[in-house]
Amino acid sequence: MSHYSGKFVIGLTGNIATGKSVVRRMLEHLGAYSIDADALAHRAIAKGAPGYKPVIDIFGRFILDASGEIDRGKLGRMVFGDPEALKRLEVIVHPLVEKAVDILIRRASQPVIVIEAIKLLEGKLVTACDAIWVTYAPEGIQKKRLMAKRGMSSEDAIQRIHAQESQEAKIAAANVVIQNTGSFEDTWKQVLAAWKVVAPAGEPAPLPAKKAETGELSVQRGRPRDSTAIASLITRLTDGAYAPSEEDIMAFFGEMAFLLLMQDTRLVGLVGWQVENLVARTTQLYLDPAISLPQALAALMKELERASQDLQCEASLIFLPPDLASREDIWHGLGYTLRTARALGVQAWQDAALESQPPDTFMLFKQLRQDRVLRPI
Repeated sequence: MSHYSGKFVIGLTGNIATGKSVVRRMLEHLGAYSIDADALAHRAIAKGAPGYKPVIDIFGRFILDASGEIDRGKLGRMVFGDPEALKRLEVIVHPLVEKAVDILIRRASQPVIVIEAIKLLEGKLVTACDAIWVTYAPEGIQKKRLMAKRGMSSEDAIQRIHAQESQEAKIAAANVVIQNTGSFEDTWKQVLAAWKVVAPAGEPAPLPAKKAETGELSVQRGRPRDSTAIASLITRLTDGAYAPSEEDIMAFFGEMAFLLLMQDTRLVGLVGWQVENLVARTTQLYLDPAISLPQALAALMKELERASQDLQCEASLIFLPPDLASREDIWHGLGYTLRTARALGVQAWQDAALESQPPDTFMLFKQLRQDRVLRPI
C-alpha cells in the first residue's frame, strides 16, 4: 500500500553520470511530478534555511564565501573521504530534505511522483517509495560523460566513479532498470514501456486539431514525437543559421520541455524551458514575426506559468536576446522585470540564474509563489 493515498511514488537513483536527471525529465514529459532531493539538500543549507546555522556551528565559519553563503566546494572537500564528517552533515541535512519531500508530495496534484536521489537507498526516503527505478551506464560511458559535461580529467572522472559503491548493489534493489547507454530515443522507449505499467494510459495524447481556420493562437505541450516539426520551425525562423536535426531535438527533451504555439494547426512559435529546484528557466524562445508579439507572448507565458505553478515553482526566469528583452512595455504587462542574478535575493534563484543564463542574454524575473518549501520547516 502506498505511503501516500492516491499517489504512486517512484524512487529514482543510480550512480554518477548514468542519466538519472534525463530519466526524471522524461517522466515529467509523461505527466509525473518530479523532485530532485539532491537540489533540496543544497537549499537546506542556504543562508536563511534551517540547516545553515547547524552546519556552520559544526564545520566553522571559514566555509562561508564572501556573501555569507556556505561554499559547497569547501564543505565538500571537508566531508569527501571523511565518513564521520559526512555522517555529521547528513544528520543535519537528511531530515530537512525528507520533510521538504513530504510537503511537496502532499501538495502535488499529479498521481505519480518521482524522487531523484543519488543516496536514495541509504536513507529514509526509500520508505516513501512504491517502486525503485535505477539508471545504469558502463564505466566507460560514465567517464566520457563526466569529461564532456563537467570538464573533468580522465583521472578525476575515474576517482569520482570509484568513490561510489558498485552499480550492482542498486540494480539488485530495483524494480525497473533503465539502460541509459544509447540514444535518447532508446532510453525514451524504455521509460515509456515502464511508465505504461504505472499509468496504463501511456503517453498523453496530442491535443485535437481545430476544425476551422480561425487564426486563433493556442498553446500545447511538445512531445518527443514533435521533434521534426520543432527542428523545422527553428531552422525556418533562424534562416538556417541554426538547423538542429530531429536527433538534436530529441536530445533536448532530456534537458527541457517545449511549449508549442499553434495558429490553427500551424506551428508558429515555441519556448524551451525546464524546472529545476523549484525554479522555471526559459532558455529558448522562437516566434514567427508574422504573428502579434504581445498576443504570442501572452499566450505562451500564461501556459508556461500555469505549468510551472503546477510543478510548485517559486519563480520564473526568462533569458532573452536584447531585442526581445527590450520590449519592457510587453513584459511589464505580463508581470516580468529585468534583473541580474545577484539582485534576486534568494540563493536558489541566484544559483538557477548563474547555472542557466546563456551568454549575451538578459534575464526577466517573476515570482510565482510567496511561500518557499524550506522557509520554515
